[in-house]
Amino acid sequence: MDLDAFRRLLTPEGQRLLDRAGRVYAEQGGDPLRTAAALRREAPSDDVAAALTQVELRGRAVAKFGDLAPRLYFTPEGLEQSTRLRVARHRAARVALADPGAVLDLGCGIGGDLLAFAMAGLTAAGIDRDSLRVEVARANLAALELGGAVQEAAAEDVDTTAFGVVFADPARRTAAGRVFAVEGWSPPWPFIEQLLQRPSLVKVAPGIPHHLVAEGVEAEFVSDEGDVKEAVLWSPALATVRRRATVLRPTGLATLTDEDDPGGAPVRPVGRFLYEPDGAVIRAGLVTAVAAGVGGGLLDEHIAYVTSDEAFSTPFARSYEVLEELPFKEKALKAALRERRIGRLTIKKRGVDVVPELLRKRLALSGTEEATLVMTRVDGKGTALSVRPL
Repeated sequence: MDLDAFRRLLTPEGQRLLDRAGRVYAEQGGDPLRTAAALRREAPSDDVAAALTQVELRGRAVAKFGDLAPRLYFTPEGLEQSTRLRVARHRAARVALADPGAVLDLGCGIGGDLLAFAMAGLTAAGIDRDSLRVEVARANLAALELGGAVQEAAAEDVDTTAFGVVFADPARRTAAGRVFAVEGWSPPWPFIEQLLQRPSLVKVAPGIPHHLVAEGVEAEFVSDEGDVKEAVLWSPALATVRRRATVLRPTGLATLTDEDDPGGAPVRPVGRFLYEPDGAVIRAGLVTAVAAGVGGGLLDEHIAYVTSDEAFSTPFARSYEVLEELPFKEKALKAALRERRIGRLTIKKRGVDVVPELLRKRLALSGTEEATLVMTRVDGKGTALSVRPL
């Protein structure tokens, strides 16, 4: 989709075509070829392609933007790279607490974070170097009747001094694929380091090495319904702790910080209950804080499993009751599972050289019962545990 085709989509004629494309797409059972063939009798092929692209992207966007998706506009790359709205709104709420007045979004893409800032009551402005993304971001603000401004520019060329807080989401993809080294980000890492010296926050990959986080900067790792989505670096002016794990659910959020961490946990034998820490907790290095919270210890000092003799419900870990220890070696494990008539097996593993899909295939189980198996190390020794999710 090019810029001119998208602009035509925003005209009254384009809006009628977009509405019509949505109805025909539904009537044709989601078949894009049959939908396009029907619509080409009514409009030029470029406009039909632009409308159909929006219909398909809006369907995919529901997972990130919920019931707002049918009102918004997207590009394929912009949707893929955009933040899930629940995550963006959490971040915007934290910024709003600082009462910065105005927020500048450097590299705003299609405007997902810009929308969240505006929804939080902030004066929001965004810049992006891509003219189509700028136009899409403007259209999204207008679609939700939100204030804000967007213009085409490069992050390195913008004067940020008029804004109370600056947000950056460096591009971590090129035509060759994902860029893991911070030196290849756009804007580059030296720019990010300089930015963090003023009130700012920067969205980065969850796997960012901890040694890159400067003194005084808070690293917040965020998961949404169990999936780690991002890390955010909060400059010293906005930071409240050194490390934070934030767990989001449809019902709310919970947060764990280094102030909750005793700094260590004992390695102990398997207790009656097993806890699998959330990925955000693991990335934040706060597994021992989970162990302290459930009155337990670690199965192994290098593995993120916690065990306890007490049952707890915690937002920071999945809880299991340990039923029994099974043989770790494959032949004996297969015999034990068949003896228990296990046919459906969920395999979870950490710290051992096991590929669950391949192991499940080799076990060739055919029973009527269902089980969950945890394969890990206990104080350095390979161990298989039959567990029941709580």
